[in-house]
Amino acid sequence: MPPPAFGHAPLPGLPAHITVWEVGPRDGLQNESTVLPVAVKAELIERLADAGSTVIETTSFVHPAWVPQLADAEDLLRTIERRPGVRYPVMVPNQRGLDRARVLGVQDIAVFASVTESFAVRNLNRSLDESLAMFDPVVAAARADGIRVRGYLSMCWGDPWEGAVAPGQVVDVAIRLRDMGCTELSLGDTIGVATPGRVVAVLDALTAAGVEIADVAVHFHDTYGQALANTLTALQHGVVTVDSAAGGLGGCPFAGSATGNLATEDLVWQLDGLGVDTGLDLGRLVDTSVWLAGRLGRPSPSRVVQALSGGRT
Repeated sequence: MPPPAFGHAPLPGLPAHITVWEVGPRDGLQNESTVLPVAVKAELIERLADAGSTVIETTSFVHPAWVPQLADAEDLLRTIERRPGVRYPVMVPNQRGLDRARVLGVQDIAVFASVTESFAVRNLNRSLDESLAMFDPVVAAARADGIRVRGYLSMCWGDPWEGAVAPGQVVDVAIRLRDMGCTELSLGDTIGVATPGRVVAVLDALTAAGVEIADVAVHFHDTYGQALANTLTALQHGVVTVDSAAGGLGGCPFAGSATGNLATEDLVWQLDGLGVDTGLDLGRLVDTSVWLAGRLGRPSPSRVVQALSGGRT
């Protein structure tokens, strides 16, 4: 691939290997105007596994009235072939979502919390405290069944209604999610306003409060072009799990200023150049995003996909 041909050189403080948590099939497709058929979604997941993805966030059991793009969650989970060594987490908003997922043999779920009051009300139609109270029995029931639970924290660096978010707000929600049983915490820059110094401030506040950095993932959006810089900073401060979406898909349907996720291809290009192992095949990822762009009827926003696709997107 091109990165080895151009050489690579490490930087101090980086891990030798990271886990890329692929969110394209869920967080990516939920914000696309084109609703893809189950067969195309299943092929996307298969292609991502072929490219080396070991964690593929597959779908969400949110009510179809809220996210119609993912209304086929059950059909999709019945269609895909789950490979040994690959995790297929799904989002669940409540107990009913967990029940639906459990019937289909799901072993990884995620709950989606807000660190701000405004977004909790707009996204979940509940106050922050009410939303966490709703998640508590869901997490407990999942853990009792041996299901891993990820806790998403949205608006960790900024909220379109409240402005800048203090690190203490993130710490408060993170500890509450951890204490209810979440096995991993993903810090979301939902509207893409974080910058590296503010990333460090939140990570330092979490570790000072006793949160293990090994249990923290980062989830950056590229609204202001900062996702790669913020990710590199997080890795230099001990984070080893990064969320990204093939082709830079996605956003948040409940936060109008949120643009696409960090593109998996852009992340892999950078980490290949730094000698950090992701286990991912960049060429296969690019081919997948070119193929997907054709199904969505629009080009991929990923710079690396554009550079390596030879005009195919």
